[in-house]
Amino acid sequence: MIINILAAGGTAAAENQFGLQQALKEGGIISQSVFTILVLMSVVSFYILFSKLFEQQKIINQAKRMRAGFWSSNSLREGSAKLEKNSAYKQLVDDGLAAQDQHAQLTDPVEAHDWLHGSLARSEAAINSKLGGGLAFLATVGATAPFIGLFGTVVGIYRALIKIGASGDPSIDKVAGPVGEALIMTALGLVVAVPAVLAYNWLQRRNKSIAEDLSAFSNDVLGFLASNGKVRPSIGNTATKAPVKPAGATATAGQAGGVQTRA
Repeated sequence: MIINILAAGGTAAAENQFGLQQALKEGGIISQSVFTILVLMSVVSFYILFSKLFEQQKIINQAKRMRAGFWSSNSLREGSAKLEKNSAYKQLVDDGLAAQDQHAQLTDPVEAHDWLHGSLARSEAAINSKLGGGLAFLATVGATAPFIGLFGTVVGIYRALIKIGASGDPSIDKVAGPVGEALIMTALGLVVAVPAVLAYNWLQRRNKSIAEDLSAFSNDVLGFLASNGKVRPSIGNTATKAPVKPAGATATAGQAGGVQTRA
């Protein structure tokens, strides 16, 4: 029975003359090269997608831990010690503290605010540049993969037509098979391009959100440094509360109300 099953499978494989393997065989070295390029593009695209997702999630978790206890510290150095060693937020704090120390050593007078702002901006740009690494490849794959697949299709159809012309049999059963096999390359190009484009847009959106958080934190650090610790974000919940009126203002309001009543 096993022999019969294997024989049936071998017969089915032999009858399948219009599969991917047959298409690559008919297309020759050009179709095989195009197929290899598209597969490599797809593998690298998914590697970039998952690696960037891991990197982004790491910074998002760092932001949560930073909000939990950083601003409750008495100084930036104490808060920096609470952060992870390779944290993006720790890098911003350390660069800000280093810029503050460097400003004291400058012989040419420069505004402290401008010097600190420039140093924090460079640090923030370096983090964003690292987050954006690899996204250009995804954009390139999304833009070029369909055309690479189309090139394989054109070459495949050209070879198929030459073969049909040489055989002298232009019937539909002779044309449909080779042409359909050549169109597989276009389908492969789209299969590679669409995930790359979706991944690029998704990662870009997440990077934008992370960049906004880093920019806000950088401004908070700048305000802390420029005010010697007097300006810092509020800690804990920032629920909206009704403003407390001064006692004098309340009394005055009461007196005014009384006069209006008597009137």
